[in-house]
Amino acid sequence: MLTDTKVRTLKPKAAAYRIADSNGLVIEVRPTGSKAWRYRYRYAGKASMVTIDEYPSMSLQQARAERDKLRALLRGGANPAQVAKAERAAHVDRVNSTFGAIGLELLAKRAKEGLSPGSVKRERRLIEKDLSALADMPITSVTAPILLAALRKLEQRGVVETAHRARSHAGRVFRYAVATGRAERNPADDLAGALEQPKTKHFASLTDPAHIAPLLRAIHSYKGSMVTQAALKLAPLLFVRPGELRSARWAEIDLAAGEWRYVTSKTKTPHIVPLSEQAVEVLTELQPLTRRSEYVFPGVRSASRPMSENTINAALRNLGFDGTTIVGHGFRAMARTVLDEVLGFRPDYIEHQLAHAVRDPLGRAYNRATHLPERRKMMQAWADYLDDLRESGGKVVPMRKNRA
Repeated sequence: MLTDTKVRTLKPKAAAYRIADSNGLVIEVRPTGSKAWRYRYRYAGKASMVTIDEYPSMSLQQARAERDKLRALLRGGANPAQVAKAERAAHVDRVNSTFGAIGLELLAKRAKEGLSPGSVKRERRLIEKDLSALADMPITSVTAPILLAALRKLEQRGVVETAHRARSHAGRVFRYAVATGRAERNPADDLAGALEQPKTKHFASLTDPAHIAPLLRAIHSYKGSMVTQAALKLAPLLFVRPGELRSARWAEIDLAAGEWRYVTSKTKTPHIVPLSEQAVEVLTELQPLTRRSEYVFPGVRSASRPMSENTINAALRNLGFDGTTIVGHGFRAMARTVLDEVLGFRPDYIEHQLAHAVRDPLGRAYNRATHLPERRKMMQAWADYLDDLRESGGKVVPMRKNRA
């Protein structure tokens, strides 16, 4: 029989070998030096063997106890190898059927289908941190009260919007589990109205021409890097989403045609931004500096990545405009308000240029070229208006007739 000391001192050889203990228990020593407990037996007249566990994670005493359980199974007519296989399959099934495992499986699927890296990061955080209390639970055990308790913790932290996003994403995970046969219903649906409603918070912006003028003059006086200067100047001219601006690629921009063509980050639809003469001038000056990069605005540390998401906001802070006055996203509200209330452009032109999900009277989504000639005139008029505003300090005629 084996002893703890003997098992501990067994040395590897060129080939694997086994040393017997008693009643079918053996220790197998592999060439790598690893050791495993195995049980040898005969079933239906045939010799067979099943692995119990690795040594030293399982001691000699524990291995003997496990062997005795297998012997009892054998006496009862069961095949220990088949029982072990079924138990392993059940364990794998339990592990793969937890809320966290299904959530990460769905996330991997969505990432392959084109989910943006930022969204992948946010959804992973929802699963692994915000809903971590559910991660190791079988998804069939997650009831509406259990899910609500996890969401209440987020409410108590004061992150009400995160709680709503977590509920929405949990619903997505449950729907996927139902579709793949690992759940029967979606308890997130039962929580409609159960959470505190988030307070609407708009991005800080400036919409009064008298206040916009000093902002524009400050932007044009910025003394930072050429890349940041260009991004700051284009932010009000183009009023696209900040993430879309900083990740703009030269391959998407046609300076000769005066167009920037890309797929929006929000609606995942093709979009065209007509480039005014002023925007083309900014990009033309920038191109020799960054054209070797894929990105129009490459990062400081690596040209293979776009500029940081904080660059424009940090530049605005340096110019004296804090986060309660204007942020990068606020240029969209600025353009929407002034184009409508001051310059008098049609709301559907503005909404389409903002890349919102505008639909025609029949409910069909406009394609990217809808109203393009009119939007081109609007973008040029907007750029001219900003120039006049900057030069006159806000005391300008809204729009001259030849720009209408």
